[in-house]
Amino acid sequence: MKAEGGASRLWVFDFDGTLSPIVPDRAGAQLHPESLALLGEIAADPRNRVAVLSTRALDDLVSRVPVAGVILGGSSGLEWQIPGGRTFTPGEAMTRRLEQARTRVFPLLGRLGAIPGVEIEDKRWSVAVHYRRVLPEAMSSLVPLLGELDRCPGIRVYSGPMAAQVQLLPSVNKAFGVRLLCRFLNFDAGRGRLFYAGDDENDAAAMRWVLSRKGTAFAVGKQVRVPGALAVDGPPALARVVRAQIGHPQPARKPGEREEPTG
Repeated sequence: MKAEGGASRLWVFDFDGTLSPIVPDRAGAQLHPESLALLGEIAADPRNRVAVLSTRALDDLVSRVPVAGVILGGSSGLEWQIPGGRTFTPGEAMTRRLEQARTRVFPLLGRLGAIPGVEIEDKRWSVAVHYRRVLPEAMSSLVPLLGELDRCPGIRVYSGPMAAQVQLLPSVNKAFGVRLLCRFLNFDAGRGRLFYAGDDENDAAAMRWVLSRKGTAFAVGKQVRVPGALAVDGPPALARVVRAQIGHPQPARKPGEREEPTG
C-alpha cells in the first residue's frame, strides 16, 4: 500500500459526526451531501490522498462512502481498504489479544446492556455503549458502571456524543490509525501537509498528533476542543472550511438556505 505519484497532501476524515450528521439510529447514518461532494473533489485532485477513518467495522464503513479513490479505515485503523478493493486486516497475534480483552470486559458490558435504554454496539475491535435513550431515573445505575468500565484494565474508553467508545486494544486509537496510514503511504507527515477532521475524544488523539507534525486539525461540533484545532459546527461547515483551505469554489446556496456558522 504505497502512495502513487507522491501526493503533496493527505486528508483524513472521521465519519460519524464529521462527514455524516449524528443520527439516533447509527444504521441510518450516511454522508451529508456536502461531504459527499467534498470527498469527490479532493479525491479527484492528484495532489491529494484522502481517507475516511472510523471506529465502525470496515464492512460497515465501505457501504457508506461510495466515493472512488478514497482509502477507508475501519476499527480506528486496524482494517483498511484501498482504491481497487484490496483489504488489509490484523494478524493472528493481535486477534488473540483481542479475544482476551473481549473475555475480560464483556461481563461488565452485559451489566451495562441490562440498563433500560442502553444499546451495546459490538464492532468486534471496539464496542460502543450508547446511552442516548436512558431515562433520567436510570442514570444513577448507569454512571457507576461507566466509571467501572473506565477503570477496567487492558482497555481504553473514549467519550463520544452520548456514548462511551471502548477500544479493546488500548494502543489502538485514531492517532494510531493516522500514523499507520502515513507509513502505508510512505507519506512525510512533518511538513504541514497533513489534515485531520473529527468530532470526539478518540479523534482528539489524532488531532493532537497531526498538530504536533505542524498539520491542520478541524474539531467538528461541540464535543471536543483541541488547542490549535479549527472549530466548525458540522459537516456542511467543515466542507466550506476545507474548500477555502484548498481554494476550491463554494457551491451556490439554494434560495432561502442559511449559511451554517463556524466556530
